Amino acid sequence: MINTPTTSIISLARTVLQSSPPFSSPTIMLSLASKLTRKVTTTGGKGKQTDNSSLGSSWAAAASPPPEWKPAPEASHALGLYGDTPEDEYEAAEQFCTQHPLGPPRLLPSNVVERIDAAGGRVWQLEDPHSQRFRGRIYNGINKGSMGVVRVVTAKDCEPICLLSDLPILAGLYDIQGKLGVYYEVKILRMDGVVAVGSACRPYPNWRFPGWNRLSAGLHLDDLRKFFEDPDGGRDYTPLLTRIQPGDTIGFGYTFGLGTVFFTHNGQRLPDAFTGVYLPRARHDVYAAIGVEGPCEFEVNFGGDVFRWLEGNEWSWRIEGHVGTLSANAGGRDDELPSYNEIV
Repeated sequence: MINTPTTSIISLARTVLQSSPPFSSPTIMLSLASKLTRKVTTTGGKGKQTDNSSLGSSWAAAASPPPEWKPAPEASHALGLYGDTPEDEYEAAEQFCTQHPLGPPRLLPSNVVERIDAAGGRVWQLEDPHSQRFRGRIYNGINKGSMGVVRVVTAKDCEPICLLSDLPILAGLYDIQGKLGVYYEVKILRMDGVVAVGSACRPYPNWRFPGWNRLSAGLHLDDLRKFFEDPDGGRDYTPLLTRIQPGDTIGFGYTFGLGTVFFTHNGQRLPDAFTGVYLPRARHDVYAAIGVEGPCEFEVNFGGDVFRWLEGNEWSWRIEGHVGTLSANAGGRDDELPSYNEIV
């Protein structure tokens, strides 16, 4: 639950968000948040072992590379805590990644940029995976009067599936405009199955949880282990996170400076999970990725409602400010790259 001293401020901020576009008054959000606020990559199972060469090459190409990569110090596990996925699913995912190279970063169509200008983080949604593995409903709420969050309800027979955002949370061709990073949250309403919170690049094998395959990071909420391109059992994350209960909120954050992935729990920032990923940034479009299996219910907040991690409400972390202005590296590429609405 939200701490009592912050409840009135969050209620006021939620009122502001619902009455006007969430980014139209960033100074208001900055003021509200500032009143209350203030490495390490893995390789491996839950899911087999992969190559980390893309991570190392990212660093070499970065303008100001972080310290030399070395394996995370946390314990690495060969097997999942509660069981492993079938070997054929791992092999199918490896084949999928071989046959489907990563797509280049793409331009957003002008009408999407206009919608973001008008509605901010409410525009981001979760895509229907169009798979028989997914048993449930996705309620994308951008209608007037909605809370501006995406609600997902899954059934008991829902097989492991990865849901991706329809728009990238990190768009490679766009300038960061002085922002510190990007952030989104997932509120767990019921978890009688498994939920995983993270990120991925397209195309991604949708029968695999985030963190198991190429350029994907994830925190799995059953065993509370972290994964990056790790199809085995993951690595221990932090003793600060011991269990997930209904009402808990898990946040995913990424910092532009060092390419750091971190998570939050009920508004508290946890230690950095991975550093040096998705670099150089201009090479990648990165999407929110949420894995789910079995009967679960949760809400995904891309900024349409107030974040429990109060710093995330500041303009420097909101995803909607990260599109609209092309970066210098994207100059002259407008005619070479298709926009998102041209993707089949």
